[in-house]
Amino acid sequence: MHRTQHGHDDAYDDHAHEPPYDEPYLPGARPHRRRTLALTAAVLVALALLPVAVDRVVAARIESGTAKAFQQGMGTPETPEVEVRGFPVVTQAASGTLRHVDITAHDIPAHGSARPLPVSELSLRLDGLTKADDDSEARARSARASAFLSYPDVSGALGLEISQGDRPGRVSAVVLLPLSQEVTVTATVSAVSGNRIAFGDFEVTGGSLPAAGSAILDRIFERPIRLRNIPDGLQLRSVTTTADGLDAEFTGRSVTFRPEEA
Repeated sequence: MHRTQHGHDDAYDDHAHEPPYDEPYLPGARPHRRRTLALTAAVLVALALLPVAVDRVVAARIESGTAKAFQQGMGTPETPEVEVRGFPVVTQAASGTLRHVDITAHDIPAHGSARPLPVSELSLRLDGLTKADDDSEARARSARASAFLSYPDVSGALGLEISQGDRPGRVSAVVLLPLSQEVTVTATVSAVSGNRIAFGDFEVTGGSLPAAGSAILDRIFERPIRLRNIPDGLQLRSVTTTADGLDAEFTGRSVTFRPEEA
């Protein structure tokens, strides 16, 4: 048996055949193999995420263009928020129809009206949105919308101080009478045809309403207020009162947007 120069047998040398400490623990695995597997996994992940990134870019461009067109058509001071829903957007754009689009706009003015009533916020849920080849209009197959009308804006349109009434579905109005007298009345609020909001069923809740006061109320409330800043095709279905204003709900089919009507 061979002996080392120090007098130890190779067979009994505890360290003679120990593997180096940088060897991997798992048999068969090597550092370069692990690096190759990691690189392959990274490439596969990148390829999987690429369509998502491209789709997001396309969606962002459509959302930006839609927001600008809506702002131009409705005359809003700020660009509305637009979200194209559903994946992938690329195939929707290629087909010419976006399945679902959400739009939220603020402070929509009401020009060209004797009693303008701005819309503080309009939230639209559009289904099946397409646009004309010449970009002259966009049309949704169906839509739902919610509009918020603040009491200060309602007051400005009616010429009376309007606030929430004492019961659901009613508003309170302060009527100024001759000789600096004031009378508080409540009235019902309802949706009528032509996207109009009607007031009626008056009740005096403070003060005394003379005949002159009744004439004033009749003159103010005899004609419902028409909402003129709502996209064509939406029909007013209901109006409810809240602490801060009126909530109006709309539904419609073949709802049309025309940017050139700004």
